[in-house]
Amino acid sequence: MELLKIENITKRYSAHTALDDVSLSIPRGSIYGLLGPNGAGKTTLIRVINRITLPDAGRVIFDGKEISDQDIYHIGYLPEERGLYKKMKVGEQAIFFARLKGLSRREAIIRLKQWFVRLGIESWWDRKVEDLSKGMAQKVQFITTVLHEPKLLIFDEPFSGFDPINANLLKQEILRLRDKGATVIFSTHNMSSVEEICDHITLINKSRNILSGSVDEVRHRFGENVFEVTFRGEPATFEQAVSPMAEIIEAGEVADTPYLNARIRLDDNASVRECIGAANESVELRSFREVIPSMNDIFIRAVEGKL
Repeated sequence: MELLKIENITKRYSAHTALDDVSLSIPRGSIYGLLGPNGAGKTTLIRVINRITLPDAGRVIFDGKEISDQDIYHIGYLPEERGLYKKMKVGEQAIFFARLKGLSRREAIIRLKQWFVRLGIESWWDRKVEDLSKGMAQKVQFITTVLHEPKLLIFDEPFSGFDPINANLLKQEILRLRDKGATVIFSTHNMSSVEEICDHITLINKSRNILSGSVDEVRHRFGENVFEVTFRGEPATFEQAVSPMAEIIEAGEVADTPYLNARIRLDDNASVRECIGAANESVELRSFREVIPSMNDIFIRAVEGKL
């Protein structure tokens, strides 16, 4: 069952349509990638979900009913535009945000201390915010976003400015939050992160939802019937065997081995089983695997209208 359902949302600003009849469903307990080029409408949709902006048409269903102002207490939002009060001490700043989320001071301090240790910033509790690096400040804001254990977490480009070690630390924390029952919306341009942590995605382009599905299903759906074959034998013999059912699009040697690699594109009406059989009879076949496109390839093809 979905935690969040977007139904036919439209939002216009004067002559500009930011969202055009956008619908999607976000399964409970999943990490949902919200993808799209700059200006596609992702941030506007996030603002609609948070009730920062009201739509001109359509509705948002949260946890089985139309979303209301009270539901905002069950949402944690980390926007791409970061903001902390520079002259405050880090700990007091975090307590301030926690109190806004409805936590008592005592409970806020207990939870914050645990999170500061988890993310390795406990020594910064009494330092001023202006002393924090960009990455440190992002950790503080991540903590204040998740501290009240909301049902829905929305992260807009959470890894920007992080080195690979800290980005990986944050990914592990997001996966842990999902495993504890949180539902996560993850807006990003980083397609490798999408493949690593997202369960489902929606791609928005020019204000419309142009692609939705599970990550694995989407990658398989837009495969181009391309296979990589590793073998030992005569290239001409291999080509003669598979040419009735496939086109060889590239070939070459596997370094420091007696094997050759070939990429072939199978004809639409050809059988994978028959192609494997023909190849196996002509050469010594080592492997035969489908080449699944990356989310980065699919993103580019979708935005360029080439899917």
